[in-house]
Amino acid sequence: MTNASLTLSATERADLISLHRQLSQVTAGELKTTDYAIVKRRLLQAVQSGALRRNVFGIHPIVLSMQTAVVVATEIGMTRGAILGQMLGDAVIAGTTSVDDVRKDFGEDVARVVTGLQRIHELYQKNPVVESENFRQLLLSFAEDMRVILISIASRLCVMRQIKDSDNDDARRHVSMEAAYLYAPLAHKLGLYKLKSELEDLSLKYLEHDAYYHIREKLSATKRSRDAYIERFIKPIDERLRAAGLKFHMKGRTKSIHSIWQKMKKQKCEFEGVYDLFAIRIILDSPREREKQDCWQVFSIITDMYQPNPKRMRDWLSIPKSNGYESLHITVLGPESKWVEVQIRTERMDDVAERGLAAHWRYKGVKGGASSIESWLQNIRTALEAGDDMQLMDQFRMDIAADEVFVFTPHGDLFRLPAGATVLDFAYAIHTKIGNHCTGGRIGGRMVTLRQQLQSGDQVEIMTHANQTPKQDWLAVAKTGRARSKIRQALKEADARQAAFAKEELERKARNRKIELEESTLMQTMTRMGYRVVTDFYKALADGTIEIAQVLDQYMRQRKYERGEATIAPAQSADTFSIKQEAAAPVAAKHGDTLVIDHSLSGIDYTLARCCHPVYGDPVFGFLTAGGGIKIHRCDCPNAAALRERYGYRIIDAQWAGKGVAQYGVTLRVVGQDDLGIVNNITSIISKDEKLLLRSISIDSHDGLFSGTLTIMLDDVARLRQLMQKLQNVHGVKAVTRL
Repeated sequence: MTNASLTLSATERADLISLHRQLSQVTAGELKTTDYAIVKRRLLQAVQSGALRRNVFGIHPIVLSMQTAVVVATEIGMTRGAILGQMLGDAVIAGTTSVDDVRKDFGEDVARVVTGLQRIHELYQKNPVVESENFRQLLLSFAEDMRVILISIASRLCVMRQIKDSDNDDARRHVSMEAAYLYAPLAHKLGLYKLKSELEDLSLKYLEHDAYYHIREKLSATKRSRDAYIERFIKPIDERLRAAGLKFHMKGRTKSIHSIWQKMKKQKCEFEGVYDLFAIRIILDSPREREKQDCWQVFSIITDMYQPNPKRMRDWLSIPKSNGYESLHITVLGPESKWVEVQIRTERMDDVAERGLAAHWRYKGVKGGASSIESWLQNIRTALEAGDDMQLMDQFRMDIAADEVFVFTPHGDLFRLPAGATVLDFAYAIHTKIGNHCTGGRIGGRMVTLRQQLQSGDQVEIMTHANQTPKQDWLAVAKTGRARSKIRQALKEADARQAAFAKEELERKARNRKIELEESTLMQTMTRMGYRVVTDFYKALADGTIEIAQVLDQYMRQRKYERGEATIAPAQSADTFSIKQEAAAPVAAKHGDTLVIDHSLSGIDYTLARCCHPVYGDPVFGFLTAGGGIKIHRCDCPNAAALRERYGYRIIDAQWAGKGVAQYGVTLRVVGQDDLGIVNNITSIISKDEKLLLRSISIDSHDGLFSGTLTIMLDDVARLRQLMQKLQNVHGVKAVTRL
């Protein structure tokens, strides 16, 4: 392509004059006459060298640069540094002007913008295919200065506005897909909603031509009737709200073509089937302390006038969206049986909705580190609004996770976590102690386990219990490095405490038997018992896998062997082993929660039946399974009668001995009236008792009644009876039964 290809047409010359006039008006006092003169000289050098080219759509680079500068100045609000850097970018990329030249002419601030544009160009040269989120992260990290991203968004919008009649359909589809998957989401993150909507509509126009024009024609055909209907709809509302003494203003808004198309696809319907083509927005002038009260008052007035659709209710007052959006959305059946969406918000909430994340962070702080996307965007947006030439932006580098969730505490504090994070991760993000004692959480009034994955916008209350401690399987639940590290640390400390306790117990029992433990002999004893690591040995001793008496007996045999007093006897064969029968009286168990089986046998392995969940103190019996194991059932187990009738020869007597020290899982069913606060009353009874641990809760409500199941860990049947009595006494509870 020759220099002649850059000759300006009459239309392009007229456009340049008009654009220059607009830019001069917007930047009066910002850009000097000498600034324009230097930029013009640098661009002429690039044109004369032949290094500049029209793009694939035939758009002149200088015209595009001027168009972008106008958007950057008028619609985004950036000033001198970004405008000059954008206008000089092509000359630097072409190689006719260096970054040092720019720095010499305009200073470091403009040079930084040009450097960023140059790096973005290099990135596109290496990665011509946009790979959605991966490319977005790469683009952001390459930019360093956020002004470069804003300029890129503006430039892409200017290109999209001019390619309607291009013959290069492949290139048009390519840039349209980039606009849809890359630039529109970036504009949305930055609160540039006008630019975002236009990028989405133009992308649809070129990617789904028939759908775009079909919707546009439908909107044009129905505009007059739609405007008239809005007037009829809002007039009585306006009267009622004014009579209530509220300060407000209302406006109607037709949804964007792209938004309507998305609804048509999601709802699988035609244009006529999208019943919320427009929304009525009621914006209240309310003090901060009365915001929610006033919004709900408006909600009450409107739903008294028009029938609401409960399935279309969206309450973002109680739990704001992850980007800080707060509003109350209802869809009501208006005149002529047409559905109308009504958005209720305050001036502050509308500011957040229009300006995005940064406006929200003026009212709410974000926790999660200075590098968090919200904290970063706050400074960018604040600089945009302040018009201070974006000087704050150069302090920030990109460190944005592509997949994140934003979760609120009940007090409104915001935490940033990776996608897939659980309630347990959130607990550790708040504080290590809260994580260590976490038993679950409550999201939107619903009890959830600590394994529950979080969604952006969730407001989570962490439930804790003093007796709760980290478990090994928590490592599979936790997704964040912080949580996993804290769990490992807690498990290691717990193992160390257990090992120290087990060692002290072993030494104490040895002294009682007048045995002096020698380190070398004890090491040999551990090896003989199959333990190569000392910590594993003491852990087994602590959790009861091996008995202290067993260890001391083996130790004595090992010591005699080392002194030549005896040989190590081989293990006794199973066919020579016999049980010595003792008196039939119950035998005290070695451990407080041990069962005595068949009147005389203790220390026998057994499992508790899942069909009836026996608890220490319940009348129980043993059942010899086909596999040879013993299952312990309650005497009133639903399966007890059938087992006794069909397999009476397998029934074994069993009874508890000593004092129960373990905790057992019990499931209770609670039925009652669905009164306000009844679930809180039930859970508070459990949380106040340190000996009780609520594992899970599930509540269903129907026709004014609720029925729920609670799984609770407790130590004996006496405490279970006390709990059931307390729950029975809760006002509104009709029945409490054990499952």
